[in-house]
Amino acid sequence: MYAKSQFVIVGYSCLARMWFRPDLAKKIEMRKCLTLIGVCLLMSAVLAGCGEVEKDVVKEKVKKENPELAKEIIWEADGAKMVLIPPGSFEMGDHFDEGLDGDERPVHTVELDAFYMDKYEVVVGQFKKFVQQSGYSYDRWKDVAKYSLGDDYPMIYVSWYDATAYAEWTGKRLPTEAEWEYAARGGLTDKKYPWGNEKNLARSYANYKGTGGKDTWDQQIAPVGSFEANEYALYDVAGNVWEWCADWYGRNYYQNSLAKNPVGPGNGSKRVLRGGAWTSFVPYLRVSYRLNINPSIRNSYRGFRCVSGSEE
Repeated sequence: MYAKSQFVIVGYSCLARMWFRPDLAKKIEMRKCLTLIGVCLLMSAVLAGCGEVEKDVVKEKVKKENPELAKEIIWEADGAKMVLIPPGSFEMGDHFDEGLDGDERPVHTVELDAFYMDKYEVVVGQFKKFVQQSGYSYDRWKDVAKYSLGDDYPMIYVSWYDATAYAEWTGKRLPTEAEWEYAARGGLTDKKYPWGNEKNLARSYANYKGTGGKDTWDQQIAPVGSFEANEYALYDVAGNVWEWCADWYGRNYYQNSLAKNPVGPGNGSKRVLRGGAWTSFVPYLRVSYRLNINPSIRNSYRGFRCVSGSEE
């Protein structure tokens, strides 16, 4: 701004001297003075443009520092809507001592970097696209069609290896067990379910065994997004289908878990699933419940969703 003002002053000073000092005008070639004025005006315009660029830089900096502006993205490879899960820490595990195997305790503090998570479970249509474009070998479509009745239903009859292959094809990955629980809690503290502690609200948020309220799917999978989302705008983190996580299962892993971005044991024989399914009773919908299964098994109540972020 200071430089801009100086150029303007120089230009007008030249005009003033010519007006009030004709004798000076004779000594100064008119062409040189007009050239000087032109240069001054040009530099003023350039500096004004620089001011606008500076404002844009400030705006971009503010935008980057404000996570509210990047809450949701569309992942190009599979067209999935993904929501931003903010960085933070939480108390992971069973706060109510309701787990039967003791593998949900001790409750321990976990810190996570920010990551994006699929808003919905991966659906049949997306998995079909993956198989068609990648040439991946898959032959359980008739079984899938018995329970997932269309392209907007969760993909089922997928093993951990199937889910991992899909995730790698898209450029994403499966969530760690810690990421899954943190996201499913939706920022709520010390709660039993993704919506809180009220068991009587379950039918508003989840498709599980039986019917009632919003849950009109008896012995059947519901289309994704049929129920209320949690506080992070994630749908079906309780019920519908169990969701594969990246981790090997370790019964006593919580006793030695890393405090930041834990990824589970280094090896094992079973993988972790979370969230419960359409075949489950309410206790299995708890955010801390850990199911462990042979990663090669496929059936009608297991699916997955993907993430992108801190561990890539």
